Amino acid sequence: MNMHDEHGERRHSPKTSSHRGHRARSRTRRIVIGASALATVAAATVAVSLASANQYGTSRAETGRAVFVQGNELGGNTVHVFARDGQGRLKAAGTYATGGKGGDQVDAPTDSLASQDSLVYDDTSKTLLAVNAGSGTLTSFRVQGTKLKGRQVMHTGGEFPSSIAVRGKLAYVMNAGGEGSVQGFRITAKGLVPIPGSFRSLGLANEDVPRFDTSPGEVEITPDGRSMVVTTKGNNTIQVFPLKRNGLPAVAEPVVNKSAGNVPFAVSFDRSGSRMLVAEAEKSTVTTYRVGHDGRLKVLQKPLASGQEVLCWLARSGDFFYGGNTGNSTVTGYRMDKRGKLALTNEVGVATPPSAKSQGVIDIAVTKDEKFVYVQNAVSGTVDGFRVERNGSLTKITTVEGLPVFAESGMEGIAAM
Repeated sequence: MNMHDEHGERRHSPKTSSHRGHRARSRTRRIVIGASALATVAAATVAVSLASANQYGTSRAETGRAVFVQGNELGGNTVHVFARDGQGRLKAAGTYATGGKGGDQVDAPTDSLASQDSLVYDDTSKTLLAVNAGSGTLTSFRVQGTKLKGRQVMHTGGEFPSSIAVRGKLAYVMNAGGEGSVQGFRITAKGLVPIPGSFRSLGLANEDVPRFDTSPGEVEITPDGRSMVVTTKGNNTIQVFPLKRNGLPAVAEPVVNKSAGNVPFAVSFDRSGSRMLVAEAEKSTVTTYRVGHDGRLKVLQKPLASGQEVLCWLARSGDFFYGGNTGNSTVTGYRMDKRGKLALTNEVGVATPPSAKSQGVIDIAVTKDEKFVYVQNAVSGTVDGFRVERNGSLTKITTVEGLPVFAESGMEGIAAM
């Protein structure tokens, strides 16, 4: 019932006013409840999305991860790009021509380049470097997620380039043909720039296309940037060039060290950067050294045998190291303790069982977060991906097929980000 005051203005009865207040409070409760329900639905949606991302490895934080494989085709070298999800699985994301030709060393059994680090990714500069052994050139790309851009091709100053070392803004390429040599480059925002006066001979005696067993195995720069190391398989030596602060070799000729094990091939460094590990192919051993600033090597641990066949490649993941044994297509696991002592992760020297699709194990790459290891299988034309377990064992999570199989030549070189 409505009433009017003495001025004729309309007033609500107490009952009507109370009823309207009740309706307003009800609307408020419905709004609050509705908002709460929407928040609950939104939270559930986010939870489902995150669960899905974790299951399929597609969260935003995990995008832009990739694995790169060098095809090393004689008619035209390529880089095959694979997107990597959060679980380490790979999916083809494109193939890019390097602008050069691949190569094949004389009598190479499974590995056309017979070297480690023929393809290198540098996370600081977001640069991917690839050798073109058949045309004596080095290619650089800018990496944007799984895209390669800004291709640049540079001559290396020698024959049959087969290995690359990067440390900071300094890069060196190793030429395996002829007398062998190293040539330095600066990594700049505009690409690679050759360093005048950086070229040095290795004093070898190969043909322009070398034999696989007499070619040098790898060039590497020590983590402190004070030395450059080159392994020479046929001479059983490890050459060291002390480096100046500007990246130039401090000596005209390398300091030549006798290798503790025969056929030194791959080089890796421990987490601290103070110990150098060298894989030796003849008896599948690994020797630990300290590199002196004068270029002299000190043996810290004598050659450690794994019982496998033809260990050539070696890569680090945290305190673990993984070696590729091309002779029997296995991967060996090693662990280094806090005192720097190296040991096998298990008695048999095999970190993961071999398989029919994993024949001709060669090069190895480890992701930046050190959670995953990727292994090239030259004879099978495949790449296997593994998760690194706490005890150092490897659990296979993916295999990609259809890559250039070793025949007249074959893929070699793998890098991960």
